[in-house]
Amino acid sequence: MSLIVKKFGGSSVATPEKIMAVAKRVLAEKAADDKVVVVVSAMGDTTDELIALAKGVSDNPYGNAREMDRLLSTGEQVTIALLAMAFNKLGQQAISFTGLQAGFKASTAHTKGKILNINPKRVLTELEKGKIVVVAGFQGINADGDVVTLGRGGSDTSAVALAGALKADACEIFTDVDGIYSADPRIVKNAKKMKEITYNEMLELARLGAGVMQPRSVEMGKRYGIPIHVRSTFTETTGTFIREEYTVEEKEFIIRGVTHDDNVTKIAILGVPDQPGIAYKIFSALAKANIDVDMIVQSIRNSDQNVIDMVFTVTKTDLHQVKAIIDDIGKEMETLGVIVDDNVAKVSAVGAGMLGNPGIAANMFGALAKAGINIEVISTSEISISCLIQADKVTEAVNAIHQCFFKD
Repeated sequence: MSLIVKKFGGSSVATPEKIMAVAKRVLAEKAADDKVVVVVSAMGDTTDELIALAKGVSDNPYGNAREMDRLLSTGEQVTIALLAMAFNKLGQQAISFTGLQAGFKASTAHTKGKILNINPKRVLTELEKGKIVVVAGFQGINADGDVVTLGRGGSDTSAVALAGALKADACEIFTDVDGIYSADPRIVKNAKKMKEITYNEMLELARLGAGVMQPRSVEMGKRYGIPIHVRSTFTETTGTFIREEYTVEEKEFIIRGVTHDDNVTKIAILGVPDQPGIAYKIFSALAKANIDVDMIVQSIRNSDQNVIDMVFTVTKTDLHQVKAIIDDIGKEMETLGVIVDDNVAKVSAVGAGMLGNPGIAANMFGALAKAGINIEVISTSEISISCLIQADKVTEAVNAIHQCFFKD
């Protein structure tokens, strides 16, 4: 007997026919005494359609974050009801739960919530009755009883966290690709599928733009020690396992993956006073608004006047809020102005193998130079190197870096 959590993404449940196919697949793979929980996303492009509706009545819908969460959470609630109906039609008892009913407690940060804890009492009760439990991903309830969504890809986090809370034997993430690749296979034709990857490497890939997993879902897997199997909804092929350490696969490449992120905006604050506490003032204000900041660069603008330029990146969805905060701070500091550039993207190389291997950065920069691509900002971590470039050069950049490190 096994307790298994399976998560199906939006493309897997995009139509009633696909929802029925998911139900049939789950039942075909289920042993007689298995206990199964299915976590689902909204159908197809439902979330994008809901955002478009919000934009139809508001120029800045995310400025009313509570109501955006109320709206966006409805997508998953449609899917869970339909999938539970499909199971029942096939002769398998099933029941659907929202995030609240499944016991998800989340932080108060609307549209960017974090799971604080899970009390899956009702889930366990229904599993003991022999039912399949279908749970709405992407959502929880905060201390005020309001719905809070978990950000793009939040259903992955819901599934892995629930698997941890249930002490599940396995967590399977079903998507429209058959595993994790060394680059996005839609833009790199010879991208290599991985048999396995460590939590740390996958976390860095996800943080830097690999859309196949949300970073927090990988964090949850690492926290609970739950191996995550990323596989395709549409084939029975073994996918990629995310786990603590490699088991049988010998690492053939120093770099494990090349990723990109075009949901990036570069902010430059010009003429910032060069004195203690200024950086804190700027970035603490952004942190208070739950805004993630990346690729921070401080440069000397004019040493005679004792001012600097402060450059950093944020996600495009946060731009409206960031601009308002920075404008207020700029007036107070009497800076020379703010420049916003959303025609940028980030490309990154990730791999624990780069530790102790000099020349990785030089090779990456050389590949970009050979392709005639200018680097605007560089940032590094122990297992990654990222470059900010012009947005229209992304495909060319990813292919150039991938070819450098993954020669056929």
